[in-house]
Amino acid sequence: MPFDYKKEYKEFYLPPRTPGIVRVPAMNFLAVRGQGDPNQEGGDYKQALELLYAVAFTIKMSKMGSRKPEGYFEYVVPPLEGLWWQEGIHGVDYTRKEDFRWISLIRLPEFVTREVFCQALDRAAEKKGRDFSRVEFFSWEEGLCVQCMHIGPYQEEPATVAAMEEYARANGWQADFREGRFHHEIYLSDPRRCRPEKQKTVIRQPVKKAAE
Repeated sequence: MPFDYKKEYKEFYLPPRTPGIVRVPAMNFLAVRGQGDPNQEGGDYKQALELLYAVAFTIKMSKMGSRKPEGYFEYVVPPLEGLWWQEGIHGVDYTRKEDFRWISLIRLPEFVTREVFCQALDRAAEKKGRDFSRVEFFSWEEGLCVQCMHIGPYQEEPATVAAMEEYARANGWQADFREGRFHHEIYLSDPRRCRPEKQKTVIRQPVKKAAE
């Protein structure tokens, strides 16, 4: 049975609907950076996702080629993730989507080295006939966060974020937005196939002890 990161690491991908504190270790990702409203039809965000998924599935299917990566194992492509921020704001302002800056992510299996990544970029470019130079090999250790499962449409996320912030304050934590520390979302539902009220999104925000 293919390795499924959501099932094997439930503390990171399937948290409860009540907020809690988690320490997230270092992981490697495919990443594309951009800015602007993610809902813009044909905009930069949607183009970024096309690039990410093309490379992610090129890596998944690398078992079929003559250069199967060392240590390859069968796996389910992990869910799409997003890091979000806006200049001059701690956290995010959902009413100013046009000001969003973002890094879209897909987690990489452990067998994917930088060499395997570069080979996948070359294969994807050859197969798709497009430029994949925006796709990065992104190593990131998220550290301490408050997190929660949000169920419902994206526009209702502020209520979940407010509950997370209240939980953090009540338990001696405070927000820790700074370089390398972002509002983080993990998208467990495909909005094209799931009703908005059923959508599942993991939300994380960086924290530190209030006394620090």
